[in-house]
Amino acid sequence: MAQDGSLYVVGDTCYLKYYIIDAETRSDSSDASTDGKRVHKTIQLCKKSEDDGLTWWKKKGKWGFSSGVRDLQRRKMDEIRAEAKAAQAALAKSADSELRVVDFWERIYLPYCETGWKGTGMKPSTVRGFKQIWRQHLKNHFADATVLGYTSDFAKRFLSSLKTTQGKNSLRHLRALGSAMFSEAIERGLRTGDNPWHIKLPKDCKAPSRTAHYTLEEAENMVTALVEHVDCQLMIALACFLGLRPGEIAALRWEDFDAANVHIRRSVVRGKIGTPKTEESLASLPLISQVRIPLELWRRKCGKPEEGWVFGSSGVLPDEYIVSPELKYLAGGPAPVDLHNVISRVIIPHVNGRKCVPCDKVQKKSKVVWKGLYAGRRGACTAVIESTGGNYAVAQALLRHKSMTTTLNVYKKQITPDAFKAGMKLLEAAATASGDGE
Repeated sequence: MAQDGSLYVVGDTCYLKYYIIDAETRSDSSDASTDGKRVHKTIQLCKKSEDDGLTWWKKKGKWGFSSGVRDLQRRKMDEIRAEAKAAQAALAKSADSELRVVDFWERIYLPYCETGWKGTGMKPSTVRGFKQIWRQHLKNHFADATVLGYTSDFAKRFLSSLKTTQGKNSLRHLRALGSAMFSEAIERGLRTGDNPWHIKLPKDCKAPSRTAHYTLEEAENMVTALVEHVDCQLMIALACFLGLRPGEIAALRWEDFDAANVHIRRSVVRGKIGTPKTEESLASLPLISQVRIPLELWRRKCGKPEEGWVFGSSGVLPDEYIVSPELKYLAGGPAPVDLHNVISRVIIPHVNGRKCVPCDKVQKKSKVVWKGLYAGRRGACTAVIESTGGNYAVAQALLRHKSMTTTLNVYKKQITPDAFKAGMKLLEAAATASGDGE
C-alpha cells in the first residue's frame, strides 16, 4: 500500500482518508499479492490546536495544512501500512500452510522448469522426464499432502514401497525431482526447515536393469536390412558409429557437414528445437566411411542440397513419414522429421520383420533385435574403447561427456568375447617378453 492518504476538514476536526484491500475479496486466497476489492476508510486525525501546531487554513478554495498536521499524517500512514503488511503476511502464511504439493507443481514448479529456470527454462528433454516421473509416480503419492505438512517419513515410506518394482536409478530420479521441488519451495519462502527429500535410498532396493547396446556386427546387419531406405541407414550409422543422440540426429542440417566432420549444433525434442543436452555436446565429430557413404547417397537422392534439414518432413520423403502435427515450422523451411514415426513405420519393420509402411509389405526378419536408437550410442562407446585398446578418452570425446565417469558407468558395456581374447593375447605376449628378458 504505497498511498499517503488524503486530508479533509469538517469544522475544527481534520480527518484522514485512505483505502485497504479487502482480503475476503481476493481472487485467489492462496496468493496474498492478488488485488481484491478496495475498501475506503476514514479516521479522525486531530483537532485544531494552535498550541500543538495543528492548524489549517483555506486559501482560494484550497486547504493548506501546517507541518505539524503533515507530520502526524505521515506517522499515522506508516502505522497503517505496517498493520496492512503484517495482515498480508499472516494471510500469506495461512495460505501457504494449505498449499498442496500438486498445486505447487502445477502453478509454480512446472512453469518454473519450462520458462523460469535461468530465464530460459530447462531443456525440453529434462522437462519431459520430469513430467513422466510426476505422472507415473509422484502425483498420486502426494495426493492432498501440503508443502508445509509433508515430512521425510512420507518420502522414506514411499521409496521403500517401490524398492521391489523400480530399479535404483529410477528411485534416484524420483528422489532428485522431489528434492528439487522442495528446494524451490524453501527458496520461495513457502516452507521452512530442511528438505524432506534429503534422504538415503533403501539399502535393499532393486538393482537397475542393464541397458541394451548394439555390437558392431549388429549395427552393420541393421544397415544391410535397410538397404531400400538410405535415409534410415544414415540414421543408424550416426547412432551406432558416431554415438549421436536421437534428438541430435533429427536436428541435423546439411550445413552441419563439411568434407571431414559433422558439427553438432542443435537438438530437437518433441518438435521443440534447441541446443543439445550439455555445453560439451556442442562439438565436431570426424566422419568415418560407415557414415560418409550413406550420407553421400542420401544427399544425392535429395538432389544434392547445400542447406536445410537432412531428415526433413517434406521433399523426397514419403508422406507416410509425416504424421506429427506438433512439429513446429520455422521461417525458411519445413521442420525436422519425427524420428519416432520413422522408427516405428520403417526401421523396426525391417529389423524385426514386420510390415513396412512405405514398402507396403512384410520384411524379412534380420539377425538383430531392435533395442532402440539410444542403444547405438552405447554400442559406439563400447566399440571405440575396444578398437583403441582401452582408450577411454576417445570414448568420452565421441559421446561428448563432461565426466569420464558417465562414459564408463553408464555407457561402457561388457566387452565382446573376441575383444577379451585379444586382450588376453596381449597379456600373454607381454608376459612372454618379460620372461625372455630375464
